[in-house]
Amino acid sequence: MLEFLNSMPGAVAQGIIWGIMAIGVYITFKILDVADLTVDGSMATGGAVMVVCMTSGMNVGLAMLIAFAAGCAAGLITGVFHTKFGIPAILAGILTQFILYSVNLRIMSQKANLPLSVEKYNLLISLRNLPRAVIVGAIFVVIIIAVLYWFFGTELGHSLRATGCNSNMARANGINIDTNKIIGLVLSNGIVAASGALLAQYQGFADINMGRGAIVIGLAAVIIGEVLLGKIFKNFSLKLLSAVIGGIIYYIVITLVLRAGLNANDLKMLSALVVAVFLGIPYWKQKVAERRTVKEAADNAQG
Repeated sequence: MLEFLNSMPGAVAQGIIWGIMAIGVYITFKILDVADLTVDGSMATGGAVMVVCMTSGMNVGLAMLIAFAAGCAAGLITGVFHTKFGIPAILAGILTQFILYSVNLRIMSQKANLPLSVEKYNLLISLRNLPRAVIVGAIFVVIIIAVLYWFFGTELGHSLRATGCNSNMARANGINIDTNKIIGLVLSNGIVAASGALLAQYQGFADINMGRGAIVIGLAAVIIGEVLLGKIFKNFSLKLLSAVIGGIIYYIVITLVLRAGLNANDLKMLSALVVAVFLGIPYWKQKVAERRTVKEAADNAQG
């Protein structure tokens, strides 16, 4: 138990970083109603760009901005594939993900792994200073949520939300839904890449496979947050925060099961099962409510 408590700061720090990624997933999955698999590649892109920029002598702030821009470019590719080539969103994301694997290798000079030592570079966060990592991560969360809350309160932001709610109605009201989908994908993958840049700093390296399975973790964070906090967090900003809290809960659970002796090789299977269970909870609740309604109607009819 003591070992688990000692590992909590690390779980919280990782949960916050991946929670930022989950905010990006929230934009496409919950707002635009688009299944975007680009994130598995764009997260690694953010990490790769971050490390290369930092090791080339660039300051950490500018490196973060370039990593964000690189993620935006990845989202733009997916958006163009989806809207201009007529490719289904899920397949467009897979194609971009494949492209990014080669691009990421080129960014890292054909190396699968690039180190980024906290002793040599002035990093924002590091595994060696967990309290600072948690604080800095929390600051990023507040800034990102504040900016998104403002943006989705603008006319353009409302049109993005309308596109996700009912694209046919949005089009009938003169909204360019193709442009909105591209903007949403660009913004989403920019945030995901920023999360990847933070993760590269935190763990001290960028890896070609660091984003593999990111979509599953992102969905897990979004769904866990929604299921546990959906009835409490009604405000849009709080819904975004629930995705981050979902990421923290996810990593706390992962840490707990690892401490309990689960083989690390089974983590992806566990992640998929967690997502499946939490995705199923709203469905099961609906079924129970329907049965209760039918039973009450039958009882009233007999009475």
